[in-house]
Amino acid sequence: RWATHGVPSERNAHPHMSRDLIAVVHNGIIENYEELRTELTAQGYEFTSDTDTEVIAHLIHSHYAQGNLLVATQMALTQLVGAYAIGVIAADNPHQLVAARKGSPLLLGVGEGENFVGSDMSALLQVTRNVVYLEEGDIVELNVDNYRIFDAQGNQVQRPVQISELNNDSVELGEYQHYMQKEIHEQPQALADTLESVCNSQSLVPGIFGAEATGIFPQVENILILACGTSNHAGQVARYWLEEIAGIPCTVEIASEYRYRTSVANPKTLVVTISQSGETADTLAALNHAKATGHSYTLAICNVPESAIIRQSKLRFLTRAGPEIGVASTKAFTTQLAGLFLLTLVMAKVRGHLSEAREQQFLQELRHLPAAMQKVLALEPQIAEMSKHFANKHHALFLGRGMHFPIAAEGALKLKEISYIHAEAYPAGELKHGPLALVDKDMPVVSVAPNNTLLEKLKSNLQEV
Repeated sequence: RWATHGVPSERNAHPHMSRDLIAVVHNGIIENYEELRTELTAQGYEFTSDTDTEVIAHLIHSHYAQGNLLVATQMALTQLVGAYAIGVIAADNPHQLVAARKGSPLLLGVGEGENFVGSDMSALLQVTRNVVYLEEGDIVELNVDNYRIFDAQGNQVQRPVQISELNNDSVELGEYQHYMQKEIHEQPQALADTLESVCNSQSLVPGIFGAEATGIFPQVENILILACGTSNHAGQVARYWLEEIAGIPCTVEIASEYRYRTSVANPKTLVVTISQSGETADTLAALNHAKATGHSYTLAICNVPESAIIRQSKLRFLTRAGPEIGVASTKAFTTQLAGLFLLTLVMAKVRGHLSEAREQQFLQELRHLPAAMQKVLALEPQIAEMSKHFANKHHALFLGRGMHFPIAAEGALKLKEISYIHAEAYPAGELKHGPLALVDKDMPVVSVAPNNTLLEKLKSNLQEV
């Protein structure tokens, strides 16, 4: 695999070797790799890459004198600071594999006369649906016939084998050019599946977020949303809904920032974490930080029922988007918004801000969402034609107002991630306070312009460009 540490190149690509004996593949970031690299160099180890992963290979090799790969790996892991999911193999015992996780997801796939490890269920579906979700700090030793799991303290433990609800068809490309296109077109079904149980009922109840929600929600005075990237944009949209419809104060924090800062806890705050995988390291760390400071009301909105973020939260809402293989989030984002809107409606109802007539109106609109999205997807040929205006540009500007500014930010993120075109998003009212200086005839400007009370203001802003 291509390295994410150091430049993408053949010499930085995984696996990484130590003296032609130990090979390692690694997801994550080792924070103390420079210190370890210096120590290992002093011991005579030569580095051939710029990655942090090569440190792991040499470190395991340095403990391999007795020929026990499991023990050598356990000893090496005690010296690492950071996040990792690793797979390790030794050339003198190629039938044994050791794998471990800390802050990065890892699954054990169980077969007949074969066993596997992978970072995501979609990677294993072609070979097995029987999986063990390894827990934080777990290390597993496996061969074709057996496996043993040890916890962070080195004790051998049993973890349940679960049968995934997914099947191989859900990760097949089918008629589509690539997975992102496939997942864009799966959004109507993902929304319908996510909303199915709610939209089939006649009223909303807190229980859709877990049995304890009935007792917790009436106690909640404000909401704190923690998320990264696309999920954070979903949270920013929800802030407008929660304050406008439910009348409850809401703060949205970038999880990677919140986890490192001092914050003041309010025991009546509902902490909402949003993550497609439920294994996002920064979001998990932010959740644990919030709990450590005194927050006890926690709710996870997530796409993976067996994930760490679900296990570590008191309440949960499972989106039913199915596997998302594309790098950039699509259907997970829209189903997260659906879950957040349901949270808004339930909180509004609990607080006496939602009449029965308005509740029924919102439920009817939610039922209509998949069909409305199908109409948008039918515009793909026109959208493809419009994209030609961007193909040879180097910069783009996205504008929005109110709850549509986070949507503009998501658009800018998508253009950066997928096209490698620099893009920025601004609230439209901020255009004259700096960004306008960079706009010229060669810069495309995209505006999220729904027909609402801010449309005329937005039109005025667009006159500036």
